[in-house]
Amino acid sequence: MTKPILRLIMGDQLNIAHSWFKDPPTHAEYLLMEVKEEASYAPHHIQKIIGFFVAMREFAKELTVRNFRVRYIALDTSSNKHSFASNVEEMVSSGRYSAFEYQQPDEYRVAQAMELLAQRLPVATKKFDTEHFLTTPEQFRSVFKGHQRYVMELFYREVRRSTGFLMQNGKPIGERWNFDSENRKKLPAGVKPPPAIEFPRDVSDIVSMLTQENVQSIGTVDPKRFTWAVSRNDAQQALQYFCAHLLPEFGSYQDAMTTEHRTLFHSKLSFALNVKLISPREVIEAAIKTWEENPERVSIEQIEGFVRQIAGWREFMRGVYWTHMPEYKRLNFFKAERSLPHYFWDADTKMNCVRQSVQQSLDDSYAHHIQRLMVTGNFAVMTGINPDEIDAWYLGIYADAVEWVQLPNTRGMSQFADGGIVGTKPYTSSAQYINKMSNYCSKCFYNYKEKFGERGCPFNTLYWDFLIRNQEKLEKNPRIGMGYQLLKKMPEKDKAAIREKGAEILNNIEKL
Repeated sequence: MTKPILRLIMGDQLNIAHSWFKDPPTHAEYLLMEVKEEASYAPHHIQKIIGFFVAMREFAKELTVRNFRVRYIALDTSSNKHSFASNVEEMVSSGRYSAFEYQQPDEYRVAQAMELLAQRLPVATKKFDTEHFLTTPEQFRSVFKGHQRYVMELFYREVRRSTGFLMQNGKPIGERWNFDSENRKKLPAGVKPPPAIEFPRDVSDIVSMLTQENVQSIGTVDPKRFTWAVSRNDAQQALQYFCAHLLPEFGSYQDAMTTEHRTLFHSKLSFALNVKLISPREVIEAAIKTWEENPERVSIEQIEGFVRQIAGWREFMRGVYWTHMPEYKRLNFFKAERSLPHYFWDADTKMNCVRQSVQQSLDDSYAHHIQRLMVTGNFAVMTGINPDEIDAWYLGIYADAVEWVQLPNTRGMSQFADGGIVGTKPYTSSAQYINKMSNYCSKCFYNYKEKFGERGCPFNTLYWDFLIRNQEKLEKNPRIGMGYQLLKKMPEKDKAAIREKGAEILNNIEKL
């Protein structure tokens, strides 16, 4: 009897459209496993852990229904050694398998571990592409060959050309590549987003298992009502719902923030995308089809803004990650060393924008990109938080956070710790921007119009203090030249007052 091949499927490789699954083979056994090694390498949100485990279990069920041979190692399986490598080595050492195969991991740490494992195994090994992304790291490097720096827009245009998304006769539909300037509106009082689609499940058994196995986590969950899309069917329904109800307003209000509507017009498809339950191509094609069939409801500004997020930014982040790892994870341009204040873990702060964004993250394991970039990220970079700590926080607290996309977004775009590899400037702002884009400031202890005094908003002082502290590193950056021109005109006594108030804020950061 021919020995089967052992094929490993990781928790973010749940792609039923992969060529592995075109026909049920008799020569392979598919391995999925829940291991503490992956559940605990960062302080993960409990909903993130549950999301991965439920998605893996649903995927295993689907494979079984399709007559694939599946080996599933649950967290509480007695023989579980709680690492990919140890479990695979033990199974292969049994002599039952003729070979070992796996799909290329998206995370550098895991990819390196799998390379080492493959070298140790006493059977033939083979690596496969995940067959998920629109581009490759090699394509990314090819686009920027000869360029001094990366520009996402340049890469995005190449992706549009190669895929044909929103193209006609070699030109962008709408005669513009990018409608970002139309995608920055605050949510008006009369606009009410539809409710977010939910897929309620009882996950009490998994919560009990995590408790029994002493898996530490952050955040909260209702065990009787876990609502994330964690199966391919869920993801397809969520995509249909987005196209029908949310896409018509998505672009206009994608940067808005409000206490009344946590998800606004966002799709919440990022978890399903990042574990590969659904592909970027089918998401984009479904959205474009909706726009083509309903041009009176979905404008070019809405569809282009959505396509740019997935075909542009998501693919761009992956290219940066694989081009610059592992050095990228050690970059710290500002030499920031401060620890995360307690309210990133308990939301107990008088700064309403931070409280709202963190509390939502703790409650839902979700916040959209502007909450991450211009509230928590903005505060972290201006206060000099160690990028290792903020990376770990973002990676752990959000269900959709996997390192290939989280790290360049956080260390690069949000914290500018990479010195400009991803972004052309630090994304910092005073309270004026937060007030413009949200309703957070209206019910805050601090006054968004003031810098000083007990109720002066910390964001206002920190914005100018950050520029002063980092003048040597930043004053020649053309993207923030206006700030330094204003600083040059500022009286010395005003700058001294900012430095004094800034030092007071930083010295009392835990009390804000």
